[in-house]
Amino acid sequence: MSPNRLENHRAERFSALYDDSYVDVLRFLARRAPLDAAEDVAHEVFLTAWRRFDDVPTLRDEARAWLFGTARNCLLREWRESGKRNDLSVRIADAEHTTPFSDEATAADTRLDLATAWRRLDPSHQEVLSLAIWEQLPSALAGTVLGISAQSYRVRLHRARAALRQHLEEPTPPPHSPSTVTEHQA
Repeated sequence: MSPNRLENHRAERFSALYDDSYVDVLRFLARRAPLDAAEDVAHEVFLTAWRRFDDVPTLRDEARAWLFGTARNCLLREWRESGKRNDLSVRIADAEHTTPFSDEATAADTRLDLATAWRRLDPSHQEVLSLAIWEQLPSALAGTVLGISAQSYRVRLHRARAALRQHLEEPTPPPHSPSTVTEHQA
């Protein structure tokens, strides 16, 4: 192919990647940052993808995993540069609620229990679970996002599921009130 045709082919492939993946990348980021920051980082992700387009896998799921990994790294870099020391946590409140319960009260209780248990999870467990649940990535691709092997990802996923299950089974600890503060704590 001539240089112009190669460039046109590359631009078409990139356009298809952008059209196919932008919304997924934005959702991935919006679970981890405010929407305005997520949009900025999403644009940075695709700028990186354009610059390193030869590194982007050609298969759809592998390309999505590559983009998610790039998004995660861009977000972490932005937080480092801005001096924020926040953990990379995933907000469950932004997830779609597709609970198949017929009783709305039961469904609401379940969502509240899950949201409470989710907030009690370590951010690293939230990240591992979100890759499996919301991004629906298989172990190998989720491991790629985190920069670890598929086996390491499966171990982390097992631990994260166990932690979530434990938080769901435990009663919610009461908030600390002034009357529960001991002399030692005061």
